[in-house]
Amino acid sequence: MEILAFGVQADEKPLIEQAFRGHHEVRCLDVFLNQDTAPIASGYEIICTSVNCALDNHVLQTLAVGGTQMIAQRSTGFNNIDLPVAERLAMTVARVSYYSPYSVAEFAWTLAMAVNRRIVRASIRTRDFDFRLNGLMGRDMHGRTAGVLGTGKIGEAFARIAHGFGMRLLGWDVAENPACVELGMEYVSKERLLAESDLITLHVPLMPATQHLIDADALKTMKDDAILVNSSRGGLIDTAALVAELREGRFTGVGLDVYEAEAGLFFLDKSLQAIEDDTLARLVTFPNVLVTSHQAYYTVDAVRQIIDATVRNVLDYTEGRRSENVLVPRS
Repeated sequence: MEILAFGVQADEKPLIEQAFRGHHEVRCLDVFLNQDTAPIASGYEIICTSVNCALDNHVLQTLAVGGTQMIAQRSTGFNNIDLPVAERLAMTVARVSYYSPYSVAEFAWTLAMAVNRRIVRASIRTRDFDFRLNGLMGRDMHGRTAGVLGTGKIGEAFARIAHGFGMRLLGWDVAENPACVELGMEYVSKERLLAESDLITLHVPLMPATQHLIDADALKTMKDDAILVNSSRGGLIDTAALVAELREGRFTGVGLDVYEAEAGLFFLDKSLQAIEDDTLARLVTFPNVLVTSHQAYYTVDAVRQIIDATVRNVLDYTEGRRSENVLVPRS
């Protein structure tokens, strides 16, 4: 059987082809699945998608007409898939429920330290042989407070690094993580965490209850000199409200690896086009803001784990098994 994989990055392609070798043929496309590209999948029983593919009602209907019966998503998140429609169309949907939490946690720390120590500005200056230190002053993380919103595997990994820095730990989640408690983390209300933390990092899934978890009121609760990092999902932050606060000169730094309107932008080369998203265009102009294109997961270790899990999901489907990765079971 040949499988069609959408949204495959150049670095991923050889890893995907190697992982499927001996099991199934795989055709890798760099385009993302959407209304325009869905007809390409006609005749493919199994397709493989990434988080920036759009599997809404229209796309799923097109896939069903073309004979697609299984969707293997190469990510933990699945908010891009209309699961009720997939179930109605008798499509099996599986995702990757786990991969290296260190990839995302370490990148979140990379963003935090980059904005804290003004690394991007310093690098640009030295390329121009400008070696002044004005405007590059950061601050020690040791002794300050890290607030972790979402203390699952990634949040725990972030907290362990913060503990290594000698930081006080505050946590917020629906359930306490015993490993974080052992590190000395104190679980508090979201409002208290935002008010007391010098560094705030987001590691919760995007769902209706967490949409704009960091809204205008939450942003106003934060310290004026706080650092905010989001390496989870863009919709957790009300970006328009964030821009409004940044225009007031607030926050030491903001590091964003995700953006709530990133679909159709991230993972693509838009360098020769006018960006119509005024909010994003304004966001990247702030000197204390660093935006990257959803790359926190992008280590060879994590990507291999994601691909291996995707191969297992496909084999489970073809051999009639079911695992914890299945979101919509085979009917």
